[in-house]
Amino acid sequence: MDFDKAFGWEGGSGMINIIRDAGHGLNAQHVGSFLGVTNLEVPVPITTRIFHAWVQQSLWEDRLAILVGIYPVDSEFQTMDAAGIFVKPEYGPSGEFALTRGPSIFNNAAFGIRTKLQSADKTLYAQWALMDGIPNDPNHPKRTRIRFDDNDGAFNMAEIGWLPEAGNDQFSGHAKLAFGLWGYTVREDDQLDVANGITSPRKRRQHGGYLLGERTIFRMDEDRFISAFARHAWTDGDSSPLRSALNLGIHVKGAIASRPDDILGLAWSRAGTSSRWRAAQAVSSTATDHAETALEFTYKYNVTPWFAIQPNYQRITNPGAIDGVPNSRILGARFEFVL
Repeated sequence: MDFDKAFGWEGGSGMINIIRDAGHGLNAQHVGSFLGVTNLEVPVPITTRIFHAWVQQSLWEDRLAILVGIYPVDSEFQTMDAAGIFVKPEYGPSGEFALTRGPSIFNNAAFGIRTKLQSADKTLYAQWALMDGIPNDPNHPKRTRIRFDDNDGAFNMAEIGWLPEAGNDQFSGHAKLAFGLWGYTVREDDQLDVANGITSPRKRRQHGGYLLGERTIFRMDEDRFISAFARHAWTDGDSSPLRSALNLGIHVKGAIASRPDDILGLAWSRAGTSSRWRAAQAVSSTATDHAETALEFTYKYNVTPWFAIQPNYQRITNPGAIDGVPNSRILGARFEFVL
């Protein structure tokens, strides 16, 4: 809601978004991938939650914006628009970040504050989020609840970026370069100490960062183009299984001249395991690998302006980075209705 148009509140806006998810099972029961299979799959079988519930005040001709409320950081941080076509979840928040203690991401958002500052031409920006360290209530995972427990701590995330085409109204495509850092204030148990049965494991502070970029590299005509994207992300790896994640991909809009609105996508990801996780698995004689990799091919076919079919193929190598687990091939489709 635009508060200025609704109430005459200059620079004010707000959003409420309720989502219901019932996508549990495919990866957990059949694949066992660190990175996941579909960005609709969630840990809790059926969940109805408030996902966005915030108000925002813009100041200084929209150069400064302050947002307060229930807010998922992956709606603005770590984002690559060119990667949005893909079904696998690691093309939203990166895989190693999603496996940390409690990030405010789909489908479990926390209460917090986000501040964003941008240049007059909107080509440069800096944003920072301070969030509750654990979203909702882990003891009641199906509920939406604002709860500040002593063990939650806080989560911080900051990103600076460059949008070179932000002021170009004639530009259609992708152009972005961004760098970000994040961390929790509460420490987690060292995973190797836990595996070795140490009663007082060392405490590790989870933190990490990322560098991403996307750019339209070739244009067939005004509305048809090819974009490429890349993101490298990392974490400490002491208390979580993944040390790094790499995403590479191509986004082709209008690969067929007669179908300018269709989108073809090809992407590859690598999730690198941490040395401490591999050592922890070795304690129980579980043989592991250094990485899981995944290839995804998808094509969004717009049948009508309100209906699209998106066939999808995935090949996941070394799911869960456990030796002996067979590689997975997944074939499916997503259907999209626009009301």
